[in-house]
Amino acid sequence: MVRKREIICEYQPYIDSAPVSNEALYQQSCSNDGPTVNSWRDTWISQARANREKHGPFKDKGIGKLFGKHHLQPAIVVGSGPSLKFNAAELLKNPGIPVISCLHNFHFLEDLGVKVDYYVTLDAGPVTVEEVSEGGTKTPEEYWELTKEKTLLAYIGTHPELLDKWQGDVFFFNCPLPDQSIMDELTKIEKFNTTISTGGNVLGACAYIAKAIFGCNPISFVGADFSFSYSDKFHGWDSKYDASLGQYVRMTDVFGNSVKSWQSYANFKAWFDSRAMTVPGDWINCTEGGTFGAYPTGNIRAVKQMDLRDFLDVYQLHEHMRDQCENPETDILKILF
Repeated sequence: MVRKREIICEYQPYIDSAPVSNEALYQQSCSNDGPTVNSWRDTWISQARANREKHGPFKDKGIGKLFGKHHLQPAIVVGSGPSLKFNAAELLKNPGIPVISCLHNFHFLEDLGVKVDYYVTLDAGPVTVEEVSEGGTKTPEEYWELTKEKTLLAYIGTHPELLDKWQGDVFFFNCPLPDQSIMDELTKIEKFNTTISTGGNVLGACAYIAKAIFGCNPISFVGADFSFSYSDKFHGWDSKYDASLGQYVRMTDVFGNSVKSWQSYANFKAWFDSRAMTVPGDWINCTEGGTFGAYPTGNIRAVKQMDLRDFLDVYQLHEHMRDQCENPETDILKILF
């Protein structure tokens, strides 16, 4: 089926498995763990301590309070990739499927009027504060006012200023780290083992929360590009990252086209591919672009490629029958299939 985007595209055919082993994909996804841990060690610990003192105990506001909240429901998880520019407005037609979004999308989705059930934050830097409004049409104060009716799911080491400014509900989670000394220090602050596996990125946290905490299936992805757009855009809006790509790698997208990415995002993509081929469930990529599940030989069968509009229609086909169900004497006879 042809898709109209920046260029005319068609999804690649499916392949049964990735041309590299699942173990190799997982090892790639972990390849940058060491430098990340060393860079953020002190920040994670100090900010977790500050957040515990002001907002704790974490267990009293833990994400475990939401366990099974959406069991047996589908979920839509929203990343911050450039494909959002083309299909995010389709979320306005969402019939009530829970939406879990990276916090970075806050201004973009709120400007569109999309109902988001949960925003998720994982990063510990101050950038998470400015990104709530960066690129939006409102003032920072106006966006913080909008958080009154929103729920934030936050890592315990989140930047304290973000928690201070957020006016809605906040639920906390911990993350497993490949450094026992850090985990020991965090346990001294509070023994809080409601943990979220993330693959090192916030969209991974969104997906894990949807699957392992909420109990959702299928999981549909939007904005999960893990690459730049064909016109070298990093997000669905004008971004500071557009000015200079820096050092990039080449990857194949779901249409078989070559796209630019950063090595870190190639590692994130490897984690998602690995999990999709390992964890039971239905993984549906409604990004309509990007590299999730894609290889030069085709798209892996474990990740179904589907337009967001088509995914939403699956849950609304019965609406075509509403008139003759509510008005049995109608002159119009419809057969759905």
